Amino acid sequence: MKNNVQLTILILVSSLLLGCDTYNKEELKQLIQNGYDKARANTKVKGDFCYYLGSVKFPYTDEPVLADDIQWVIWNKGKLSRSLPLFAEIGLLTRQPVEDKEGLYHYDLTELGQEYLHSFFKKSTSGRTIYNNAFCYGPIKVIKVTDVNEKTYEHGLRGYNEIQVSVDIDYEVVDVPEWAIKNQKKLDALYPQINLRLPEKVYPHSIIFIKGKDGHLYQDSLSYELIPPSGKLLTDKE
Repeated sequence: MKNNVQLTILILVSSLLLGCDTYNKEELKQLIQNGYDKARANTKVKGDFCYYLGSVKFPYTDEPVLADDIQWVIWNKGKLSRSLPLFAEIGLLTRQPVEDKEGLYHYDLTELGQEYLHSFFKKSTSGRTIYNNAFCYGPIKVIKVTDVNEKTYEHGLRGYNEIQVSVDIDYEVVDVPEWAIKNQKKLDALYPQINLRLPEKVYPHSIIFIKGKDGHLYQDSLSYELIPPSGKLLTDKE
């Protein structure tokens, strides 16, 4: 599962080989589960699927696009103009009109929003602090490893003649909040890359490990999926 977050979790698989070409699927299953659990513990994130709002610091008041805005600012304001109204409607944010400024609103977190919020910050090249925020849900529970395949790549992710081990898994998500389930259609419309993960459903996924010269397997990207608001904001009438 790929993500846009500066987080690296290194997993050393020390005893997975039963024979020359045979992997212990139960040990792989547990190590993958441990990887997801460790990533959530390190980031304090609520789940493995995160709806990105944009760069925003709460409380926040709408800012209209200005003639001298750089492209990144325009894109960010566009994201916020869709994500914030949706999560205010869902109940994770408050939304109050700004006096004497038609079409502009003031936003802040509700108690429910504070529970599911994940914030992470970074510095831009100009030294500006970028406050990123997302609402996260759905810890992954690995059900089983369904298949394991090795393939050698002349130009791999980390070097030449690299052996990559593709591990196919089935997983469920647990503790899916009611606010997500009730608003599935609207969330899927604004975040179309990954449909809402529902409880008690099984989903397939593939994870790539790199087989080192020492015979061990390494994986450095088990973390939450950060989903940008790239779709359409639905209204209640839709």
